[in-house]
Amino acid sequence: MQSHSYADKNYGALLDPEDLPRQWYNIVPDLPEKLEPMLNPHTHEAMGSKDFEALFPKELVKQQFSQESWWDIPEQVWDAYRRLPRPSPLVRAKRLEEYLKTPAKIYYKAEQFTPVGSMKPNSALPQAFYAKKQGLSLAISETGAGQWGSALAMSCSWFRLPARIYMVRVSSRQKPGRKILMETYGAQVIESPSANTKVGKRFLTEDPNHPGSLGIAISEAIEDTFASQNSRYLLASAFNYALGHQTIIGLETLKQFELLDIIPDVMCGCIGGGSNYSGFIYPFVRKKLRKKIDTEFVACEPKAVPSTTKGQFTYDYADTAEQTPLVKMYTVGHDFANPPIHAGGLRYHGKAPSLSLLIHKKIVKSIAYPQTKVFEAAKIFAMTEGVITAPESSHGLRYAIDEALRCKKTGEKKVIAFNNCGHGLLDLSAYDEYNKGKLVDWEPKEIALKQYVTSN
Repeated sequence: MQSHSYADKNYGALLDPEDLPRQWYNIVPDLPEKLEPMLNPHTHEAMGSKDFEALFPKELVKQQFSQESWWDIPEQVWDAYRRLPRPSPLVRAKRLEEYLKTPAKIYYKAEQFTPVGSMKPNSALPQAFYAKKQGLSLAISETGAGQWGSALAMSCSWFRLPARIYMVRVSSRQKPGRKILMETYGAQVIESPSANTKVGKRFLTEDPNHPGSLGIAISEAIEDTFASQNSRYLLASAFNYALGHQTIIGLETLKQFELLDIIPDVMCGCIGGGSNYSGFIYPFVRKKLRKKIDTEFVACEPKAVPSTTKGQFTYDYADTAEQTPLVKMYTVGHDFANPPIHAGGLRYHGKAPSLSLLIHKKIVKSIAYPQTKVFEAAKIFAMTEGVITAPESSHGLRYAIDEALRCKKTGEKKVIAFNNCGHGLLDLSAYDEYNKGKLVDWEPKEIALKQYVTSN
């Protein structure tokens, strides 16, 4: 069958739906070092796959511990991807280049076109599918800004699986549209901290107006999972399987740049837990580790939660209540007080272990931005390209603009690519604050981490 993919260096690239990848890529076997094991939160002993089967669906546990480089995408998930629709476009931001007067070329992967406006369904769909296939009766999870929650709510509705989602209170108040979206898809949404769990009650006793954090919401979701019959916890990011599912982005992008006969010089994007950016770059990192390309990878985080730029690469809990395994990652500490920045998806205290290792090995570098600089970039993008991007994805956009301005000074004709991982149409209150000069920057206090395990 003839492919109807389209590529034009002035506009970008569109893939034929039949060119949608049939497999996900798992970077774990290709990492420069073996990942440190996850440790029991009480005994600090290494945990194996059987230890996780009461928490996650079995197929996700299998993927988490997999040493296979490629995982087949189930036909039902592949069909669901096409109906998002995928493949998503790779777009050249020509008007942005002209505005910046830069010789650089800027491309972005347009992940904002899914029904929920982000790349999150790339992992939510397979997770909901595997849970339903196992015969489970309830999916439980948490969400920060609401992008994962809305993607999971939609995916569970597609596969007819009930869902209960704990949403960080400050995000629920900042972004009521996301909560409405989840409830419209049929999910039960509970503000966190809540009176529904022991963990939530403890934090509410300390502060009845507690703004919540992703770490607390994770703790509540896990406690609820163990207390609910025939339920499992579906996790948005950080774990190997979630990053693997998101490589559908990078595998498409790789094909699109090959059609354009271009190797990007720089690939940048935002990092919360790390799934969207990892999914974007890991197929390219695979080539770089094999010395086939020399692309530079830049991960962008908020200065308010500087996990990789001011945190430590050490063992820490993935949640606030210390119920999860200890994981070797970059972290600012699981009890870090999260400032109420609008990029709710980037308020997580830690980062994915595989991405953390790549940053530690300097294969990926990281940078942090204050939210006013991020929204400045977002407004420029809106005025030039017409795209209202999410506060999260605006971090990668900020670096793309800064790099393009550096090229203006040096005369370099670099090709810069960033992942536009979601739209900001439900974040207009944040844009309103910026437009009125009311948006403030947040700087964390001194970061002091407890050492739970002696790290090599």
